[in-house]
Amino acid sequence: MKLFIRVDASTQIGTGHVMRCLALAQAWQDAGGQVIFVMAIEAPDLKTRLKVEGIEVIYLPIQIGSAEDAEETGKLAREFDASWVVVDGYHFGAKYQEIIKESELKLLFIDDYGHAKEHHADIVLNQNIHAYEGLYINRQPYTKLLLGTSYSLLRREFWQWRGWERSLPLIAQKLLVTLGGADPDNVTLKVIEGLQQVEVEGLEAVVVVGGSNPHYEQVRSASQKSCFPIHLKRNVTNMPELMAWADLAVTAGGSTCWELAFMGLPSLVLILAENQRVIAEKLEAMGVVVNLGWHKNVSAVEIASGVAPLLITAGRREKMTRCSQELVDGQGSSRVLSYLKDNFFQLRLVQQDDCRLLWEWSNDPEVRAVSFSSNSILWEHHVQWFKSKLINPNCIFYIAINKNDAPIGQIRYDIENCETTVSMSIDPKFRNQDYGSSLIKLASKQIFSDFDITRINAYIKPSNQASVRAFSKAGFQSMGITTLQGHQAILFIIDKYKFG
Repeated sequence: MKLFIRVDASTQIGTGHVMRCLALAQAWQDAGGQVIFVMAIEAPDLKTRLKVEGIEVIYLPIQIGSAEDAEETGKLAREFDASWVVVDGYHFGAKYQEIIKESELKLLFIDDYGHAKEHHADIVLNQNIHAYEGLYINRQPYTKLLLGTSYSLLRREFWQWRGWERSLPLIAQKLLVTLGGADPDNVTLKVIEGLQQVEVEGLEAVVVVGGSNPHYEQVRSASQKSCFPIHLKRNVTNMPELMAWADLAVTAGGSTCWELAFMGLPSLVLILAENQRVIAEKLEAMGVVVNLGWHKNVSAVEIASGVAPLLITAGRREKMTRCSQELVDGQGSSRVLSYLKDNFFQLRLVQQDDCRLLWEWSNDPEVRAVSFSSNSILWEHHVQWFKSKLINPNCIFYIAINKNDAPIGQIRYDIENCETTVSMSIDPKFRNQDYGSSLIKLASKQIFSDFDITRINAYIKPSNQASVRAFSKAGFQSMGITTLQGHQAILFIIDKYKFG
């Protein structure tokens, strides 16, 4: 199963979008899947990191968030036969989502503040503490919302720290400074200058910068001139170890806050982007962080004034640790993955108990409208028909069920010689989620494997565009218009030697 992730990073964008997508990618890999990242901006350091993780990276030189971007992304995702497309970034809006969904793809949209205004994705994920349903009023009926810090995406290196307990020294001496992968305004340098004014004996710091930081040499020079030891680290992969080492952190108000909260590290937050403001204010109100405010309005002296009291106040740090660890439990990636896996399903043979369910599905108004006989089916007639199918050795009848054993649709094959005719429908609750083509592909594989079948035929009314798209996406070829039961029908076929 392939996960297709469209995301970007740069000095202006930062690296947070990519890193939280990496967390989801790792969870997908651990479930046995393959991941492809698609990016429009060259980011060599991140590409190296992703390749080390066994992730393929494709560059798409295109205007970020444009209609062409969405169309090319959808085209690539279909070529890779992606199970899900994940989109993360503020350049991607409502039209982008709509184009992806028109490509008959399942879409997870990662968001922070409802910037898209309208939502067409199958799932919208907002892992922030201020996330609420009101941000997504204009969404499709099928769009599911995953909101709040219980869905915080933490990378694999954090998973082993679940249940770890932090020790709290009477006087804190170890500081971690991490202000994102880019830090275009060089706030890291201001923090280093502020820390020089903190008068606590034995102070030591680790300063983390990303590969996209354009001010590395300035930061390195300031670290070397520091009045206490500063260890400068670049492109680290052991962030949880550094967070466990530290007694206190100075950070930005982005997704690193959820990592720090999980590790129970008391933190001071500087707001580096407007969308971080609500996060910082909410976390301070809950006693999780100290909010220093908008970075341009905070002087080096004020940074020192914020850090110094926390270093010598163990009680306050202990309370911050307790509050933060109640906020993030480290299971967010697994929770999100479970929703993606809801669209993983398997087949079982139809049973006697399925009779009424199949009758209800058959009489659904949309099903009747696209059937070659549009009249409602009487219960008595259905029971007779159903019994005949159960005992017919040339009828192979499957129910598709998801991981919770909920039935999501049916597919039936009527065999004659070495060919079979297929009929398929999806439960109304699961329509518009790309189940159709997935069910056709899975069942076709099963039929070709278990029976001496060389060709599958499907007859579809021209007005049934949903089925036309589903069978086309599943690899069936249109053979043109024919006649079935006195009605026009498009004949779709797939041969065994062409399947897969």
